[in-house]
Amino acid sequence: MKTPLRRLTAIAMTTVALAASVTACAGSDTAATADTLTVGFVVDPSWAQIPVAVDTGLFTKHGVDVKVVNFQSGVEALQAASAGQVDITTAADVPTSAVLTRTPTLHVVGDGSRWEGSRIVARRSAGVNTIADLRGKSIGTPLGTSAAYFITNALTQNEIDAKLVQVAPSAMVTAATQRNVDAVSIFQPYQAQVIQALGDDAVELTGGTYSQHSLYLSTQSSIGAKGKAITAFFAALQDASTALTKKDDAATDAVAKATQLEPALLRTVLGEFDFTLQLKPDLAQKLDELGQWAKSQGSVDPATNLPDYTGFLDGQFLPRDPS
Repeated sequence: MKTPLRRLTAIAMTTVALAASVTACAGSDTAATADTLTVGFVVDPSWAQIPVAVDTGLFTKHGVDVKVVNFQSGVEALQAASAGQVDITTAADVPTSAVLTRTPTLHVVGDGSRWEGSRIVARRSAGVNTIADLRGKSIGTPLGTSAAYFITNALTQNEIDAKLVQVAPSAMVTAATQRNVDAVSIFQPYQAQVIQALGDDAVELTGGTYSQHSLYLSTQSSIGAKGKAITAFFAALQDASTALTKKDDAATDAVAKATQLEPALLRTVLGEFDFTLQLKPDLAQKLDELGQWAKSQGSVDPATNLPDYTGFLDGQFLPRDPS
């Protein structure tokens, strides 16, 4: 069965792909100027500010030309950023903690939202009704992502031994409905898609202590050459955050179009997020904890000395708090 999110499969990271990306233009001839940004967007409501800013003209309002390239996961988006193929990318805190051990030229320039809505979605028909029933079961998740951290954290907290199976985000609905796995751990919008696809067979389970930070990262070269554009980018996102907090219809419609979630369902999903733009110092400690986990999982070489993540936080482009 085909997932309705196939059309959102990550665009190949090539020049041709970048040219085919969604674009919000402030001018027709600015592709090579300091006012143009290429932005990697993980198609997830966590970074809902981006489609809102595109569809409601906020980038144009703030005088920045933004080209948006879609990715399925933060791992893929960070690979593009590390290769210098995007100026800014979105990624959750888990893959960010790992990539910063290998790519010191990336910096966290914003924390776009916080989300505590992670759920383990299991099949009732697999004999799962409580988190304890996951013992010995197979759980699909994209390894190395925030979803993998969430399920590992939940299983550890509840002293449950289960088998994690690598499943790409775009294949998650198929894996669940075709009974390839007993449960899944996946971020939005795929989590909502799986719940919807399983219908009465879906069991939503909570567990663990994970709260996802949805980050914006930029390359050192872009920070040096495109500071004005990055500042304008975040000014547009600030307006988008306000619209999302107010549950503006145009904002909801923009996110629905980007994520392929129905507006009625999306309103519930968006209510799970805090879309306040920020970059607090305690994020560094959080990244260190996640980096330690990445080492334990092999995503980062166990012999690696984790960096001081404080040095990777750069909040100079965020709008000032008026208070």
